[in-house]
Amino acid sequence: MDKDRIKGSANKVEGSSKETLGKLSDDPELEAEGKIKKADGAIQKAFGKVKDALRTG
Repeated sequence: MDKDRIKGSANKVEGSSKETLGKLSDDPELEAEGKIKKADGAIQKAFGKVKDALRTG
């Protein structure tokens, strides 16, 4: 498993947490930051999948 997949998953979890905290605390900046972090994690995870596929393919 590529390290980008692991980091991407961690970023998605962190982003989800920030987004939820932002919603609960009525903090739109924190919520937006969480959404961005979550999207960044999804992209990073996808990049890691591609790297894995190229290595094994």
